[in-house]
Amino acid sequence: MSVRRALKAVLVDLNGTLHVEDSAIPGAQEALRRLRSAPLTVRFVTNTTKESKRDLLERLTGLGFDIAEHEIFTSLTAARNLLEQQQVRPLLLVDDRALPDFAGIGTDNPNAVVVGLAPEHFHYEMMNRAFRLILEGAPLIAIHKARYFKKKDGLCLGPGPFVTGLEYATDTKATVVGKPEKTFFLEALRGTGCAPEEAVMIGDDCRDDVGGAQQAGMRGILVRTGKYRPADEDKINPAPYLTCENFPEAVEHILKQML
Repeated sequence: MSVRRALKAVLVDLNGTLHVEDSAIPGAQEALRRLRSAPLTVRFVTNTTKESKRDLLERLTGLGFDIAEHEIFTSLTAARNLLEQQQVRPLLLVDDRALPDFAGIGTDNPNAVVVGLAPEHFHYEMMNRAFRLILEGAPLIAIHKARYFKKKDGLCLGPGPFVTGLEYATDTKATVVGKPEKTFFLEALRGTGCAPEEAVMIGDDCRDDVGGAQQAGMRGILVRTGKYRPADEDKINPAPYLTCENFPEAVEHILKQML
């Protein structure tokens, strides 16, 4: 039997785990302070495409969370990195508030399609433009393929169904850059000096947070807040390392059982 390496890093999802829109999960701020008191590296990983990293940081600090910008790794960052590597000009189907994270990326005469969460752009004319570009050979890049996400008034469609529609219509497969891709989790750990076996992921999405992290070699803790639905833990194999009621309970387990 292999010996589990000592825990050195904790990756934490944001929306649904620490907060839902402008409301913090009860007790999450104090739990984060407790987590930071331990000899652990903490990083925050998110698939959000609704706002830029700077706007996201303002939201979190406004809710009382002690978080620095360099500790946040977003799927928008991963998408920008890929665009720069491939040197392509994207048609950006993202929320206008996320556009600052693509500043300096040329978008004239696009030869690639990038899809995030963009309700105002998910109409026939724009989707048909994306469809035609892909048929002409433009790569389809999905910032992520989440099925749905949580807002205060309930669950809402994520970008996944729209990406899947473009894949179906064009008979192609998207390159996914956010969670649950293994490369996303490894990039989030880069610079921490920690191996995946020395990290744990806390999140409310059984597939994208927990399943993705565990496929990358980490342990995964699922929380029953945000987009969690009953029996979500049965949807992935292997099952989550642990399921907790919320982020404070997950932190309590880490501090008492994993150090």
